[in-house]
Amino acid sequence: MKFLPLVWRNLLRRKVRTTFTLLSIMVAFVLFGYLSAIRVAFGMGVEVAGADRMMVIHKVSLIQPLPESYLGRIAATDGVADVSHVTWFGGIYQDPRNFFAQFAVDAESYLRLYPELDLTDEEQQRWLANRTGAVVDRATADRFGWSVGDRIPLQGTIWRTRSGPTWEFTIDGIIEEVTGGAAQFLFHYEYLAEANVNGRGFVGQYIIRVDDAARSAEIAAAVDGRFANSPAETRTTTEQAFLQGMADQLGNIGAMLTAILGAVFFTLLLITTNTMAQAIRERTGELAVLKTLGFTNGRVLALVLLEAGLLAVVGGAAGLGLVSLLIGGGDPTGGFLPAFAIPPRDLALGAGL
Repeated sequence: MKFLPLVWRNLLRRKVRTTFTLLSIMVAFVLFGYLSAIRVAFGMGVEVAGADRMMVIHKVSLIQPLPESYLGRIAATDGVADVSHVTWFGGIYQDPRNFFAQFAVDAESYLRLYPELDLTDEEQQRWLANRTGAVVDRATADRFGWSVGDRIPLQGTIWRTRSGPTWEFTIDGIIEEVTGGAAQFLFHYEYLAEANVNGRGFVGQYIIRVDDAARSAEIAAAVDGRFANSPAETRTTTEQAFLQGMADQLGNIGAMLTAILGAVFFTLLLITTNTMAQAIRERTGELAVLKTLGFTNGRVLALVLLEAGLLAVVGGAAGLGLVSLLIGGGDPTGGFLPAFAIPPRDLALGAGL
């Protein structure tokens, strides 16, 4: 510790060079924080997917609907303990840039399949009793300033009522904590089916809970076998595989981010090494004086490494602190990545770097 003042004075000898090196290190760690948050946001749903839940989608494409009549046949399949369905709504609130996901669901069965949905008993009962009711996650409610009891108009881009594209909903509950971080706006499928100009008959996907997760492959084959050679064949997968497939449509996020971070920190290593090499060349005479005064080769090397380490620690700490503050401000994508936070293990990794 007694050599820290000497090391610090050496760093301040070339203030401009030291400042730009510190800024380079800060930028690298800010980028590390943002990319870590993005990676976690894309993989969050996969990590928390229910082991006993499975998704039934159209075999051709996720966007193809499935007949509503499939519900009873799926429920009758051996090994299926419960079944529900969800339908993408795709509404707009005030401005097309205000993106957030909305789903029409069968509320009773959906609540059974997702008991982790953070709603009070009072909110659940109020929602179940209100045909035009909806529940929304806390992040989205705060984003738009919504509270329980508010009437929310959404402009339908896919579904239209008989009187136009505007759909009105009443906020009956706030989902305080959404498992997996995915933003949610849930309302009654019956409202959609009864009010839309095309009538009822189709849903987006079915969600099933199996009585034994170990039999998932067998149950999936049985469900798909029921609809083989029909106009709307199905493909059944575990919820985890379904969510992973959704993430993979955007590419291998983990590999891409690892490659970017590798390039960034390799460049950072070159910058820091070059800075220290210049500093040592400038002080060759001073280092010789230290050796004359009795400093061993090991102690001189330790001073040089301490200088490099101090530069990295100050820049890294400043970068991690700054990115924590920036990310603490919430999702910068306007709702596309609501689960936007640096996990503790990545903060620890950043500190180790």
